[in-house]
Amino acid sequence: MKKALLFLAFGLLMFFFYRSGILSFEQVEAIKAFVLSFGMYAPLIFIVLFTLAPLVFFPDGILALAGGLIFGFTIGSVYIIVGALCGGSLSFFLARWYGKKMHAKLSNEKLIHFHRSVQSHGFLMILLLRLVPLVPFNIISYSAGFSTIRYRDFFFATFLGMMPGVFVYANIGAKTLAFGTADFWISIALMVLLVIVSMLLRGYVQKRVKRYETRELH
Repeated sequence: MKKALLFLAFGLLMFFFYRSGILSFEQVEAIKAFVLSFGMYAPLIFIVLFTLAPLVFFPDGILALAGGLIFGFTIGSVYIIVGALCGGSLSFFLARWYGKKMHAKLSNEKLIHFHRSVQSHGFLMILLLRLVPLVPFNIISYSAGFSTIRYRDFFFATFLGMMPGVFVYANIGAKTLAFGTADFWISIALMVLLVIVSMLLRGYVQKRVKRYETRELH
């Protein structure tokens, strides 16, 4: 009963955000205007948006950029981290509590299939995946929830693994108003570097997964 009520509460909140129009916004400036309209509650609203975004697969990168633009690099990074951890945890537990139903709803998404042998290496696998921004944040969270990976490993690996991406996105958001300046182009260069490193890491992660699969077969 409690789980059903919790799920209903989230549904009502998502309906509110759909009606308000915020989840249809595709530009960072629009999110900024919406969040700042709540005045002193702006940080809380931003974190709530980040927490609920996985329910509709709203791009977390856009919210991260908005966080940097609205609150600046330092404070923005803190709010992004808190929101991402809340959103990731929500996705994880929804997948774990409503396993089959959630899996059916996400049938069109490219979920990551963790094998049983990965359970003892869950922290490492989630950490590596989080270091690859090219892998959707929400997909990792839902996939981990469907697996046997412990939440503690998921949480701390997510916290550490998303740091580089959070800092890069927050920095770009914070430098958006300084378009054309040296700081702006440096932030863009860091983003390009992150993508390149991510591509290299993705290949490494794929090799690790195949290695675990081979061990499982034997």
